[in-house]
Amino acid sequence: MRTAELSRKTAETDITLRLNLDGTGKSEIQTGCGFLDHMLTLFARHGRFDLDAACNGDTYVDDHHTVEDIGICLGDAFAQALGDKRGITRYGSMLLPMDEALILTAVDISGRGMLCYGLDIPTERVGTFDTELAEEFLIALARRGNMTIHVRQLAGRNSHHIIEGAFKSLGRSLGQAVAIDPKFSQEIPSTKGVL
Repeated sequence: MRTAELSRKTAETDITLRLNLDGTGKSEIQTGCGFLDHMLTLFARHGRFDLDAACNGDTYVDDHHTVEDIGICLGDAFAQALGDKRGITRYGSMLLPMDEALILTAVDISGRGMLCYGLDIPTERVGTFDTELAEEFLIALARRGNMTIHVRQLAGRNSHHIIEGAFKSLGRSLGQAVAIDPKFSQEIPSTKGVL
């Protein structure tokens, strides 16, 4: 099974995380940031990943360190679980409606970390969650996961719907990208022979 289990402790956060790429969408998320917990639960469910994440972070400062460091750990977990990336589909995309919001994501498990971000979130906060942290999470995930992620908002006025649509769409795109292609299960999906 393609799994990863890791811990990361800094002066700002103490994180444990487990990821199974071939799961059923089960999750147990306790980051200390309720909105992030909700988004990661949706991400896991729509990607069909089993994901457990716990964080004790300095949320008395704000949620920035927690959100960014969870992104770092999740990116590391994807990289670890994918190994040499043999047999993966490599690419995935999803155009996802979330009420009035319409979000497009596309992923390339390329070995090159890059985020191209195009969300126009109208409010600074959803509840207590600082909406600019959505981008910080995605930057960390893309860099540490060595993947290219494009996120585009084609419609939307409600901040919660826009961010939720992005996490659901990304889960589905990544679920496609990491899936094993049975026709090429023993091949690295690159003409270079390495990703």
